[in-house]
Amino acid sequence: MKKHNFSAGPCILPEEVLQKASKAVIDFNNDDLSLLEISHRSAPFVDVIENARQLVLELLEIENKGYKVLFLHGGASTQFLMTAYNLLHKKAAYLNTGTWSAKAIKEAKIFGELVEVASSKDQNFSYIPKGYKIPIDADYFHCTSNNTIFGTQMKEFPETEIPLICDMSSDIFSRQLDFSKFDLIYAGAQKNMGPAGTTLVVIKEDILGKVEREIPSMLNYKVHLDRESMFNTPAVFPIYVSMLTLEWLKKLGGISFIEKVNIKKANLLYSEIDRNPLFQGVVANEDRSVMNATFTIQDKRLEKVFDAMWKDARINGLNGHRSVGGYRASMYNALPLFSVQALVDVMKELERKA
Repeated sequence: MKKHNFSAGPCILPEEVLQKASKAVIDFNNDDLSLLEISHRSAPFVDVIENARQLVLELLEIENKGYKVLFLHGGASTQFLMTAYNLLHKKAAYLNTGTWSAKAIKEAKIFGELVEVASSKDQNFSYIPKGYKIPIDADYFHCTSNNTIFGTQMKEFPETEIPLICDMSSDIFSRQLDFSKFDLIYAGAQKNMGPAGTTLVVIKEDILGKVEREIPSMLNYKVHLDRESMFNTPAVFPIYVSMLTLEWLKKLGGISFIEKVNIKKANLLYSEIDRNPLFQGVVANEDRSVMNATFTIQDKRLEKVFDAMWKDARINGLNGHRSVGGYRASMYNALPLFSVQALVDVMKELERKA
């Protein structure tokens, strides 16, 4: 039996996706060639990337609304740079809710004035700031929807007249939102969509072309849009597996279905964290992430016992990020409810033993 995989990323993938992807590595489309060997410009792969693009628009319910879909290299970290390179003319506004927001801010400062509208750094990023004001003369507003390291998640997004940019790397396709509010969304594939190696960018073309600087080709959204993600060789295998994962999600019932499942998983684990006197959540209840539950154990002397118990229960990836410690249970779309129950059972057993 496969381990219960709570890894923060790369993510757990659906079993049927892994099976199909494994077959494609040996023989893709029964053509006696591996997916890893075919040309990225061949008709079979063009069909893959076009299908993946269409699934993104369909699942996010933004078809025929002026959006284009790119699959690029470099992860969200490159998008920290690309968004500012392409969009920051004079001034940009950023919400600082954790490590990844801070890194995006660092890159943006290279290109112009940076307004940090609010930050939760004062309490170690354990909450999402509220009631901040966004300057209307900023070129765009940037936020991070979910914070994998600290375990917070934005439940609401601001109404603003300037372009709204969001890093959705760790909760894309996990919950229903009005995605048409956003002018640009980017997400590393390796949380909820596929393996590491490609980055999803969903963009409204009309926000481009407003900066005067010369943009290097590899960092220019317009270049990639004109070449339909094939300015250079795309990440064929990660895009294919992402397509399979999106097909799996559509077949289940789409985002509206998986959101209900994700809420059940999160409620199950948070209920135990709150009930069990041995454990404690570390973020504000109203800002708790449905994707990444962070918690600590009250008595540090029990850590080694707990660690041995969850490992014996075939649980993987429960350690917190190295920068904060504690524990982190990442419950991405493909994680089954029974895996969360397995973790809860271990937590209850530790309470009985203590």
